[in-house]
Parts: sequence; C-alpha cells; structure tokens
Amino acid sequence: MLKQKAVMIGAGLANMAAAVYLIQEGHWKGDDITFYALDLNGSNDGSTASFAAEQYWNKNHPTDNTKGYIARGGRMLNYRTYVDLMDLLGRIPSVTEKGMTAAEDTIDFDEKHRTYDVARLLQGGKGIIDGHELGLNELDRALLTRLVMMPDEKEEKLDNISIGEYFKEDPHMFQTNFWYMWETTFAFRVESSAQELRRYMHQMIYEFTQIEHLVGVNRTRYNQYESIMMPLIEYLKGSGCHFVMDSRVTAFDFKDTPMQDEITVTGLEILNTRTDEMSHVNIDDQTAVFFTNGSITDSATLGDFNTPAPENMDYGAASTLWKQAAGHFYNLGNPDKFFNDRNASEWVSFTLTTDNHLLLNEITRITKQLPGNALNSFLSTEPITPLGQVDVNMSIVVHHQPHFTTQKPNETVLWGYFLYPRRHGEFVDKPYIKMTGKEMLQELIGQLSKVDPGPVNIKEKEEGIMGSVINCIPVYMPYASALFNNRAKVDRPKVIPDHSTNLAFTGEFVEQPYQMIFTEQSAVRSGEIAAFHFAGISDDHLVKTPRYDKDPRVLMKAAKRMFE
Repeated sequence: MLKQKAVMIGAGLANMAAAVYLIQEGHWKGDDITFYALDLNGSNDGSTASFAAEQYWNKNHPTDNTKGYIARGGRMLNYRTYVDLMDLLGRIPSVTEKGMTAAEDTIDFDEKHRTYDVARLLQGGKGIIDGHELGLNELDRALLTRLVMMPDEKEEKLDNISIGEYFKEDPHMFQTNFWYMWETTFAFRVESSAQELRRYMHQMIYEFTQIEHLVGVNRTRYNQYESIMMPLIEYLKGSGCHFVMDSRVTAFDFKDTPMQDEITVTGLEILNTRTDEMSHVNIDDQTAVFFTNGSITDSATLGDFNTPAPENMDYGAASTLWKQAAGHFYNLGNPDKFFNDRNASEWVSFTLTTDNHLLLNEITRITKQLPGNALNSFLSTEPITPLGQVDVNMSIVVHHQPHFTTQKPNETVLWGYFLYPRRHGEFVDKPYIKMTGKEMLQELIGQLSKVDPGPVNIKEKEEGIMGSVINCIPVYMPYASALFNNRAKVDRPKVIPDHSTNLAFTGEFVEQPYQMIFTEQSAVRSGEIAAFHFAGISDDHLVKTPRYDKDPRVLMKAAKRMFE
C-alpha cells in the first residue's frame, strides 16, 4: 500500500537507511519523515563518556567519573557480504573527509590500513596460538558440513535448537580453535541459535579460509557513530527530516477490524523521558510506521574506574513496545525468546582511555601487531565451561588511533568484552559483571602477563599503566547477544507482516530471507525492503545479495580448509 509520509520509531541504522531510500529512490520529501527516538546512536555508537552518561538508560545510574570515551561495542565490516550497507554509505557524504562519500571514506581508510591479525588467540604457556590449525575432527566436519549443505527451505528443522544441542554428541567442537575464533569473531554462545549459526555458515562460508587473520574484515576510519551514524544524521537533517528526541513510544493504537488480523496503526502513545509527559500522535491513512522492534543496547548501563556497571532489569524500550504489538496479533513474533533469557544474551564490556601509549605499546610488543589489526582473545588454561573445558576468558579490540575525532594525540582508546559475564576472573576473584573498570584492567594486564614473551613482563609496568588511566568504563549489556538467542523461525516478524497496511518492522529482530543478523548489512536491508514496499518500488531493485554458499570455488576452498 503506497504511502506519502513516514513515522520512524527508533533512530538506529535500519530506520535511517529506510529514510535515505525513501528520499532517494521513492523521491519523498524529508519533511514528510519524522523520527521518535531515545537517542541517535543505535548500536553503532561511540561518544565521550560525559555524553553517554546523560542518556536515557543511565539517568537512574549516575557515575562519578565521566571522563574519557565510551564504545559499548563495534561491529566489524565486510565488503563482500555487507553490500546493502556499502550501497547506503555510497549515497551520503562523509562528515570527516571532504569530497568523499561515507563509503569512499571507509574504503580509503581500509586500503591504507589492511587487517592482518597475527595474535587472534593467545594462551598462557603457549603465547600466540597458530589459528591456522582449526582442530576439527571427523564428527566436527560432518556436522558443520550438514549446516553448510542444508538448503534454505529446510531451515525450520533447526527451530528451537541451540548450538549446544546441535553438537550435543560432539563436545569436541567446543575445544577447537575454529570454535574459539568463531564465537569471539561473531559473538555466538553455546546457548545461541543453531539456525542462526547455519545462516552464518552460508553467508560467511569464505571465512573458513581466513578467520585466523581476519583479512576479510574492513573497518571504518573512526568509531562507527562518527563514520556511519553521523553521515546519516547530517544527511537526513539536511534533507528536512524531523527528529523528536527523548521520546519513548509506549503503545500502538490499532484499528479495530472485523477479522481482527488487519494490522493498521492509528496512533502512538509517546513518553517524553525528560519531562515524563505523555502525548499522542495520530497516524493517518497516508502514513507508514517503521518500527525497530528490538535493540541490543537497550537497558545498558555504565560504571567507571571505581564502580561496576549496575544491572538494569528493564525489559527494554523497543522490546516492550514489540510485546504490546505482539499481544494484539498472532503473526508478530515472540519477543520473550530474545529478551527474557539474559543467561543467553548478556555481556559486559569496557572502554579504556589512557593519557599515554604505554599499554598500547606493550600490547603491540606482546601481540606482534600494530593497532587496528587486532581482535585478541585470551584462552583459559583451566576448564571454565559447564562441560569442563577451556574457553575464552576475554577479548580485546585495539583500535587504530585515534578512534575518536576529538581524541588527543597522546591518548589511547581500546575496547574489550567478556562474552560470559558470570564467570570469574583469573586475576580478580569475582564475576566479571561485578568488576569495576580498574579491576577489568587488572584482569587484562594479568591475561597479557601470561602470554608476555619478555624480557620484561608487563606486570612490572602495571603501576605505570594504572597511572595513565583517564577512565575505564564497564558497560552491562543485558541484550548484547539477544539477536542470537535460540528461537524458531516464526519468532521474528517479517519486515512487512501479513495483513499489515502501514506497519513495517526493521532492524536485527526481523525475519528476512537468507540474511544473518548482528550485521549492519541485515539492518540496512530491512529498512531498504520496508522503504521500497511503501514507496511502491519493486523488490527487483533491491541490492543483489551474493550467495557464496552456492559458489563451487568458495565451497571447495572451505572444504579443503576444514581438512587441513
């Protein structure tokens, strides 16, 4: 059904992409597009800590130290797969590099700073592990091959089957270098969906041949807020789009129809989170509603150098609204599958800012690689899993410096995360989720000390490193891996649900043919699909998705690598 205006619930990447396509492909006026959102970050964030501390989720959890920078996360790009994202970035100007599009900016930076990780895995007593040895046995290969060869139309066979259940007769899988690298590259957990693992096996099959060095990874010049979100925001504001901030949409009004399956939004209830005032927005027949129905950064909270990040038990703004909608209609999915099991979805991460490069130089010495190349994951030396196996304790990403445009030349910013936050530290005897920023840094220094080749161990420089800290900010993210949670295919709504006249779902919690989630690719494509639908543009004009899983050469290379 063609529309002439749009209301966007959420101002993340998916809805901003939808707006760009409406303007450029649908020839809509920006003045006819209005965003209602809590913030402009989406999941592609990056800011000063003082700015982040003022945002919605942190207003009830103030911190004493708001110095330094914060990046709750940062997703790696891949041009070969992220075709819709690169199409989008090619349509908007960079905000930091004059005369370049945001795509040209990223490509230019990436060509000058190629990724080649030589210390992907590290372990005490061994140092840098040779990740080329995937460590797969015959059963591992057979089960992985079954995922790769499963056709799209058989995917429902993996409904409600976790990765742990899929490999229940093969615990050896979780002791392989392949698993250690795969889980920390893409953030899969044993509890995650085997169905989603299958999609990654299909769309990222070529990573078999390069996962130990991450040579397929592309990165933005700066943090993803400044390199991806800011160009979108500036373009959309310049095009006349309206942004109504500090707005939490709390309920949909739906049209009452005889069959009770026609989905037509007639109004929105909106809370102003600054004033606590409620307002109502009518949705007329000419208006489409684009709803990002879940966010992996909802309910995230900050700590500081001396304070752990508190747990926020809020169900989440976007998912609460999704649950209200799903209560009206049978075909809008099941948000509880994603937002009611924190054991499967929670992370803690940290962002460290220092006033010199002592730690940065020490990491460079120990890992033998320059900043910007690294995703370093530290393996335990003792069993730490329920199966009594070793696993990754923590991972760090050492950015190319500067990571922020306002970062001073003497400052270092790096990011790290704990995929299983209830596990205990090896050097700080408490769960990661209970650690202060200082204790997370102590844990990192301890992990580095175990793999330090010398001659002077980093532990001897701990006092100097601690003295350089501007801030180390822990972040609790209850839903960081929620999009991977175990599920059935019907647990996510379609971008355009059956019988919907004006409501589209966008983002990482929607069902799209073939697309894998936790990628800017899937977010952008959902917005593109929704925009084309309401602008009356044929799906034939969607960016073409490559199918590497159907390329015999790629499959042969992957098969060969599995047996090396």
